[in-house]
Amino acid sequence: MSKKKAVRRDPAELCLPLAGVDSHAHLDMPDAFGDDLPQTLERARAAGVARIGNVFLGPGAYRANRRLFADRPEVFFLLGVHPNDADAWDQTALDDMRDAFAADPRLRAVGEIGLDLYWDRVPEAAQRDAFVAQLHLARDLGLPAVIHSRDAFAPTLDVLRAEGFANAPVLWHCFGGDTAQARAILDNGWHLSIPGPVTYRKNQGLRDAVAFAGLDRTLIETDCPYLSPEPWRGARNEPSLLPFTAAAVAETLGLPLEEVWRTTGRNALAFFGLEQG
Repeated sequence: MSKKKAVRRDPAELCLPLAGVDSHAHLDMPDAFGDDLPQTLERARAAGVARIGNVFLGPGAYRANRRLFADRPEVFFLLGVHPNDADAWDQTALDDMRDAFAADPRLRAVGEIGLDLYWDRVPEAAQRDAFVAQLHLARDLGLPAVIHSRDAFAPTLDVLRAEGFANAPVLWHCFGGDTAQARAILDNGWHLSIPGPVTYRKNQGLRDAVAFAGLDRTLIETDCPYLSPEPWRGARNEPSLLPFTAAAVAETLGLPLEEVWRTTGRNALAFFGLEQG
């Protein structure tokens, strides 16, 4: 018997208010969005996504692509050198980032930064150097840090603690861990952001972590164009699909979908220092 194909429901059918926030998206990737970017943003609005955090992976991407959002005030910006690009980290990159943050109030956080031991691309020592330098930049600027950690939970935690970031504004982007990891994040006073894989049937460990974390310091994200939620798994992800992630969180917590939608949206606005709608 063939496997039943998932019905790819239009997220606008969930009729959510314009109150959700996608805390982490990569909309400036031309191979993923390109000429479809205006329509992508309109679909997000129709689905109830009020604000989107676009993550520029390095000052070069920021300089080249910020123009894409010149007339889209609903998009705010994050900027950081990803650990897989840390071999390009130097004083020039630091100076460029500092200048960008000084000039552009739409830049709301330093990130995504951290450690990635899944890909064997950049030596861990180089990743740590870039990570620490950008944590210091975030502290100097009085801005949040948004963390990338893949197969590197313990060493990432060690760096953050060693640099005195307990109870600092830190967001663990694309959290996919278990209850023990969620507890460690929350015990340090940090936030976590839940991506589309919370909808995957076999990902009960993540749903258990969501149940433990509750909503107080929880955000949601797409990390688009990656990690599409069910029932759109396998397709390109985009902000309009965020409601399906919210629905999985709501089901896990036994709460109304609109409550989760509004609460995670307010959490994101507060974390990034954005005006509450």
